[in-house]
Amino acid sequence: MVAVTFLFLCFWAVGDLSRIQVTLEPDRTSVRVQLSHTASLRCCYSVTGGVVDTTWATSPHTVNGTAQVRGVDRRDNRVTMDGGNLTAAGVMCHTLILREARLNDSGLYQCFLNHSALWPPLYTHGTFLHVYRPMVKILDISESTKNGILTAEGMLLMMAVLLHGTMMLFKTKKLNQLKKKRVKEEEENIYEGLNLEECCSTYDQIQRSLVQGPYQDVGNMIMEEEEEIQLEKP
Repeated sequence: MVAVTFLFLCFWAVGDLSRIQVTLEPDRTSVRVQLSHTASLRCCYSVTGGVVDTTWATSPHTVNGTAQVRGVDRRDNRVTMDGGNLTAAGVMCHTLILREARLNDSGLYQCFLNHSALWPPLYTHGTFLHVYRPMVKILDISESTKNGILTAEGMLLMMAVLLHGTMMLFKTKKLNQLKKKRVKEEEENIYEGLNLEECCSTYDQIQRSLVQGPYQDVGNMIMEEEEEIQLEKP
């Protein structure tokens, strides 16, 4: 009888544990924090049928790509972990606060969820923490000075464009003048080798021949007819 009761209790406990179910909520993909500033990371999940143990774990970022998962050191004075907050929607969220972030703190941070009835244990999706060193300004220039420099650059650019356009206009005008002068010189060269007196006398002769030509032909015809009449008389 005792053995039957023990087996019944075992089966009841296993059946109760087997009902636990964990649903992972989306995590923030990455967080970028400046060196020596504070980083805040969070993991969320919903669970039914029991309560799971939650531990923060990290995979430090390495140059060669190999990383080993290890737990976040609670003894570090810079680290603060809360016990988890249950939202109205039944989602459990845990927050990790990391103060005075260092470059070697960069890596993937996940919540490790463990329960006796949860096998294998689960890791949340995780958030990648990127700790960066800010760029050092070589020249510490105020915004008003930057605006003044940009305005001066714009004025210089405008002057350069106007100067180039004016030079192109003058160049075009000069080319047109040279072209007109060349055409005029070519026209003068055409009449350079001609004798104007000979041209005038030749022109007069052509005009006279055009005017007197028809009358001379009529006179010649009359004289020829008179000669023929005289020849026909006995």
